[in-house]
Amino acid sequence: MSKDLENGVRIVISDWLEISNRDRLLIVTSEKHLAEAEALKEYALKMDASVDIMVVEKAGIQVGVYFDENEDVFDGYTAVIGATDYSLITTRAAKAAIEKGSKFLSLPLSVSTEESMLSYDFIAMDTKKSKMMADVIMKYINNSSMIHITSKAGTDLKVYKQGRKPGFFNGVVKDGKGYSSASFEIYVPIEESKTEGTMVVDGSLGYLGKPQESIRIKFSDGKITDIEQNTSGKLLKEYIEKYRDLNMYVASEFGIGLNSYSKCEGNCYIEDESAYGTFHIGFGRNIALGGFHEASGHFDLVSLEPDIYADNRKIMQQGRIIIPEPQIY
Repeated sequence: MSKDLENGVRIVISDWLEISNRDRLLIVTSEKHLAEAEALKEYALKMDASVDIMVVEKAGIQVGVYFDENEDVFDGYTAVIGATDYSLITTRAAKAAIEKGSKFLSLPLSVSTEESMLSYDFIAMDTKKSKMMADVIMKYINNSSMIHITSKAGTDLKVYKQGRKPGFFNGVVKDGKGYSSASFEIYVPIEESKTEGTMVVDGSLGYLGKPQESIRIKFSDGKITDIEQNTSGKLLKEYIEKYRDLNMYVASEFGIGLNSYSKCEGNCYIEDESAYGTFHIGFGRNIALGGFHEASGHFDLVSLEPDIYADNRKIMQQGRIIIPEPQIY
């Protein structure tokens, strides 16, 4: 095991999940990431925890379906790590486990490089610093009913959150009140029928990596109504169609990246959406985030250097927080 991978495993088990001899841990993974799962298990065993590994047979974008259809699959475990390519945190099983008091960490391991995501620098971001950044921004978002996002690239988008509460992820399940994600972000489970305007995607296409060119996407009544049909736009449309679910066109989450170690280069899905100076829109299922939208999956699109307004108050300018904040560099 490389030193970087060993450090990443330690961060996940000790710092983020705080695994101890009182825990019964389940690691959900696929054959592709079995070696990483075994490394996580080995470290957790050093904490005298009980550890099982579940290898999912159906990988890919439909991996979450099983965990929607089997809500009790995590029963009996005090901690669960979702360590497949795709996030499991929006599934019914994850929601049920969290409601029963289990710790849940979403650890999507999808990368386009040979290096394990657990070796990436961004997971070493100071979690206390990210929490302070989140607290500052969430105070303004929590008191707003609408978020307006613009950018020099052409984004002009409004999302609505009446009755919805923001949350944040920084890996640490204690900070997330029992659950978290390796994505360092503020998230809002936005109203699913109200998103309006245009998003220019120039950062990342999530699991598809960095777009060759920016894509202009139009929204009305909460849904994607048009995707610019350049090379990257066609690739995105083909990807969404693979879900065979019209609910995947619904904008269901708004997010702001908090990780100043992250780079939005398209090499790692979870790093891209974590990058400070970006925002993302999530599509599809959002029930575990506090929303009400059902779908067969969840994916995010990332854009760079936004201006963000909570109602009429500007909280971010060209990707930088402009309200009082702790120094992040």
